[in-house]
Amino acid sequence: MSEETIRTAEELRELVGAPLPAVRDKVIDHLRDVHRQWLAHTAFVVVATSGADGRTDASPKGDPPGQLVHVLDDRTIALAERPGNRRADGYLNILDNPHAGLVCIIPGRGDTLRINGRARLVRDAPWFDEMVVKGHRPLLALVIDVEEVYFHCAKAFMRSRMWHPDEWDPTAVSSRAEISKLLERPDETIEALEEYYGSQYSTGLY
Repeated sequence: MSEETIRTAEELRELVGAPLPAVRDKVIDHLRDVHRQWLAHTAFVVVATSGADGRTDASPKGDPPGQLVHVLDDRTIALAERPGNRRADGYLNILDNPHAGLVCIIPGRGDTLRINGRARLVRDAPWFDEMVVKGHRPLLALVIDVEEVYFHCAKAFMRSRMWHPDEWDPTAVSSRAEISKLLERPDETIEALEEYYGSQYSTGLY
């Protein structure tokens, strides 16, 4: 059987159907108290961006709840940036195309909060002091002017069984050290890489 590609919105709707009015109309352009409460407990965010050339990126961000997402007002939020791999793919995209989409996740919850909006990078601001973790201010902040905000249902997490630790199997694939040896640092010994990615790895988080 040959591949059948969907090319029009009509073809797509024929397959997936139309959203219910409650789903279609749930998007608003500002934060309410329930959104603020969610963001105050968010520990993990995926930031989606696209460059001027269409190159896309989805970057994970994580911090203790209360330090990752800072609400500036009902239409503006900021995400802290901490030391990482320095690729900055998503941030380079934002310099070309100042828009971003966020999926905000609370561990253990199946539903998520989605925020889309106009994005900019801020080097410093007085409110950086409120995003300090272990004595360290953010390297920079991603500021989002909220254009769309809504809650997303739990079906993806339910299907994936994400929050069922009795079904986790982290040893089913190669270890981080083994992957690094294979693809990134072939000249280093596996012993050195295992030590690098061992207990000391967490000491450089901030």
